[in-house]
Amino acid sequence: MTAFAQPAEGQAAAGAAPLDGLRVVDLTQVVVGPYATQMLADFGAEVIKIEHPSGDLARWIGGRSPTPGMSAKFLHLNRNKKSLALDLKKPGALDVLKKLIAGADVVLHNMRPAAAARLGLSAEDLFRIRPDLIYCSVVGFGQQGRYRDKPAYDSIIQGVSGLASINTGSDGVPRYVPMVIADRTVGIMVANAVLLAVVQRLRHGGGQTIEVPMFESMTAFVLAEHMFLKTFDPPLGRAGDSRLLDPESRPVRTLDGHMCVTANTDAQVFAMFDAIGRPDLRTDPRFADKRNRFENIGEMFRIRNEAFEKKTTAEWMEILEKADVPAMPMHTLDSVLEDPHLADTGLFQRIEHPTEGTFYNLRNPMKLSSYEAALKWPAPHIGEHSVELLRGIGIADDEIDALLASGATVDGRKQAQR
Repeated sequence: MTAFAQPAEGQAAAGAAPLDGLRVVDLTQVVVGPYATQMLADFGAEVIKIEHPSGDLARWIGGRSPTPGMSAKFLHLNRNKKSLALDLKKPGALDVLKKLIAGADVVLHNMRPAAAARLGLSAEDLFRIRPDLIYCSVVGFGQQGRYRDKPAYDSIIQGVSGLASINTGSDGVPRYVPMVIADRTVGIMVANAVLLAVVQRLRHGGGQTIEVPMFESMTAFVLAEHMFLKTFDPPLGRAGDSRLLDPESRPVRTLDGHMCVTANTDAQVFAMFDAIGRPDLRTDPRFADKRNRFENIGEMFRIRNEAFEKKTTAEWMEILEKADVPAMPMHTLDSVLEDPHLADTGLFQRIEHPTEGTFYNLRNPMKLSSYEAALKWPAPHIGEHSVELLRGIGIADDEIDALLASGATVDGRKQAQR
């Protein structure tokens, strides 16, 4: 049994990690699962990352690194975790994993359910080992539907959820959002689902199975914005929020760059009209009230965008700040690294890694009054904690030697100390 239990009444102790004592066995890889479990690890959960001795795919597809298998993407998805390398097809490895799970609170995987069942890792298999286990399966498609056995990656989900179809340029060509937005969005949902199950178990006891389907989750996420007039039966019009889909709804070009301006309330819109030298638009029937502005939003955006090309970004920022119109300069991926506000808040932490040299950790921005997430240790090398964890569940040294000799596990401590 683990130490995670109902806390005493009263305020949390200062400095106490909210998830201290929660043991999570993480069988996920790439982005969606690792992003979820990193959130849990940041707030005190002991996350044991199970990966094949060849390593999580994200180690190798995230760009170059000073030592192999430690890509930037991997570093930003796997801090504060321990790595246990296991080849589950080798003798003894599955027994080790099940022994580890017997003392865990949560198990996550993003295998297709049939593959998990073939390995003996179905929910039914693991509840026999730990009846009050929280078992979370991240799947591409809900298991009640006809797509249940299809594989899924972020780009697949972006396309099938409708997201790529609304992300078009002036040429009308659909495009993927150029980041793994579906994986990361669903990853947040996975972390939330696990925490709900943890609260359920603390209050009422018992185990829990969780299924988080990427297709359904991301489709609901997109359509909460864009089901729009098809929400009603019969439909009142087309799907898609025209205010967001209008071609003129974009960062505005200035004399020397781009900036982002949003005016929604009457006060903000009228102040913006004054700022661009068009106070007459206040009484223009197309823009005088919220409903008419919505119906003519493309024209309002066009007028705004043309006006902003006449001054520099700095000039507009001074004007709009005085007018209390929400606006900020548009950053690039490079310039945002130099933002002074982010320096003030310490988002980028300069870290000395034992093998990767200096790197920048992205601090978890969330703060609790009793606890602030911190980097306890950087993302691990493959199998960096294998021996430690195997000894911790009672595996004798001669058995560990046999697992190492067969390739069922690897000892990554040497790589971690280079």
